Amino acid sequence: MGSEQFTRNKQYFVDRVSREMEADLAAPELPRRDALAAACRILAREGHESGLAGQVTARGEEPGTWWTLQFGYGFEEATAERMVLVDEDLKPLAGGRPNPGVRFHVWIYGKRPDVQAIIHTHAPYASALSCTGSSLKTIHMDSAMLHGTAHLADWPGVPVADDEGRIISAALGGAKTVLLANHGLLAAGTSVEESTYLAVFLERAARMQLRAMAAGGYREVKPELAEEARDFLLQPAIVKGTFNYWTRRSNR
Repeated sequence: MGSEQFTRNKQYFVDRVSREMEADLAAPELPRRDALAAACRILAREGHESGLAGQVTARGEEPGTWWTLQFGYGFEEATAERMVLVDEDLKPLAGGRPNPGVRFHVWIYGKRPDVQAIIHTHAPYASALSCTGSSLKTIHMDSAMLHGTAHLADWPGVPVADDEGRIISAALGGAKTVLLANHGLLAAGTSVEESTYLAVFLERAARMQLRAMAAGGYREVKPELAEEARDFLLQPAIVKGTFNYWTRRSNR
C-alpha cells in the first residue's frame, strides 16, 4: 500500500479533495439580502471602503429586479434591512434609494444571464494598479482564480449613465472580473459569495503585483497551470467555505 499511493495521478487527488470539501464545507444558503449585507461587511474589513463609492448588487427574486445597499450607508453599516429592491431604471420597489452608480450593473446583467451578483469597489491597491496602465497578471497561486481578468484601458467617466454601462459591460465580456482603468475593480459572479471571493482576492492580487513591480518585476504563471488552478479554486465548496469564514470574522 505504501508505494501504491505514489502511482495515482494528480486528478485522483483533485477529485478526492473536491469530494471531501463538498462534505466538510457545506453550509445553508443565505437569503440574498443577508448575503449582500455580509459581503459589504467583508469588503469593509478588507479595506474596500471608499466613502460612498463602490456598490454591491444581486438579482432579485423577480426578473428585472435587483437588491443593493441603500444610498448613504457605508459597507460596514450594511444590514439586510438596509438593502433596497430596484427595477431596471433604478426606481425603488422596496426600501430607500440606490446608489446612482449601480446603473451600469444593469447592462452587465442584461448581457450575462450567468451573473447573479456584482461587486464594484475603489479598493486602494486595485485602484493604484488601474492607474499604471497595466492589466492584472497571474503571478501567484493565490491569484489564479482571477486568471483571465479583463482590462478596460481607458476611463469612460463617472458611471451614472448608459454609455458607461455599454463600455464596461463590453470590456468585461465573458470574464468574471475586470480591472477598470483609473477607477477600480469589478467582479461578476454566479453568486454573492463568488463575487465577494473574487473581489477580495483581486484587491490582494493587485497589492501583490504592485509589490513585485516595486521589487523589480515578476514572472507570470504558465497559462495551462493557471487555468487548472483557477478551476480548482473556483469550486463552490471553496468559494462558500471562504465566504463563510470571512463572514464569521467580520461579525466578531
